[in-house]
Amino acid sequence: MTDPTLTTDCRLFDCVQVNLAILADRWHGAHTHLGLGAELRFRPAPGAAGLPTVERTVEEQLTSAAPLLGLDIVARERTGPGRTPVPAPGRYVVADAFHLPWVPYAGHRHMEHSFLLETDDNGGAVVVDGYHNETPWGSARPLTRHLTPAELAAAVPEAATTVTFAPAARRTAPPAAVIDLADDDTVDAYAAAYAEHPDRAAAFDRLTLETWLLARSRRLHARFLDGPSGPADPVREAHVAAWDALAESVYVGHRRVARGRPEPTGVFDRLRTQLRRDREVFAATTATAPAQRDSGPAEVPGPLLDRVADTVAAVLGVDVATVRGAQSLADLAGFTSFRVVEIVERLEQDLSVECAADDLVPENLHHLDGVGRIVLSALHAAPQPSPALVTTSGGN
Repeated sequence: MTDPTLTTDCRLFDCVQVNLAILADRWHGAHTHLGLGAELRFRPAPGAAGLPTVERTVEEQLTSAAPLLGLDIVARERTGPGRTPVPAPGRYVVADAFHLPWVPYAGHRHMEHSFLLETDDNGGAVVVDGYHNETPWGSARPLTRHLTPAELAAAVPEAATTVTFAPAARRTAPPAAVIDLADDDTVDAYAAAYAEHPDRAAAFDRLTLETWLLARSRRLHARFLDGPSGPADPVREAHVAAWDALAESVYVGHRRVARGRPEPTGVFDRLRTQLRRDREVFAATTATAPAQRDSGPAEVPGPLLDRVADTVAAVLGVDVATVRGAQSLADLAGFTSFRVVEIVERLEQDLSVECAADDLVPENLHHLDGVGRIVLSALHAAPQPSPALVTTSGGN
């Protein structure tokens, strides 16, 4: 079995790419994985329910990734149900995450997920999976896991794609940057398809994945352009941060729409803006960083801010002093988009208010006083008398 120590920044990749990146770094050295960021594309294709998608098939990803990473495909097979993949060096498997016990999606969601299926010193099966992400069912982190034959059969009970890779016999020069971005008409049609789709829950559900993929690919391309040791370009970093903020806003919108709450209409204009700025930021030699929003000092009543701090502390499982001392709530352990939704929903339930959908953006949600302003605005807008606010003591 290969040393499981990773040199790969697994946070940069989706669940198909990440284990290809691990193989590349293993065989060609640290930072080879950045080659996957050489290509930046926006060419949406028709998808399910009339919604366009930037998600590429596994076959498309394997075909484009192999030369960028110096990987040769030795064998490729689509196995049927009941045929358990056999562990081997360089063996890469894509199967249904619903059955994979080491990922949070197990038992919750059917989706394609990759892992390396290798052997230990005794010939037993070892899974290496570098996936790093937050999900509604917990965190996914890189791991190495031994499986018995029965556990392996249970993990892959259905059809799977099995590919055997080897290091390329002739390693090519590092890839050059390739930018292939659709025109403004395509950008407008893409955003409009989601903004105007009659099934709002389905549109936001799909857009959650779309913006996650778009944000992650932009961050990877930015890292590729910066190089393994170069400083981060501040314009690109600001643009990537705006992509991350948009993806978070869409997820919050998805959760609210699923509960019958109003949707955040501003996300579609932001989506158009981000896609257009891709050309300015990544294709131009210089670009102007996006203006930073300044909401000014908070004017939230003390008792209300106490109530918000207590709620944040309870959801995250930390003490109130830690919440109040944090420069940003995003610095707190356990603070993710999923916990943001829980914080907002708990405050809405406890205070009998409904927060304005367009206020639920990261610029507000990542700061204690920002959350306080959202709730204060909701209290002012509520038709019923505001519930009494009682100052509470610290603690969870």
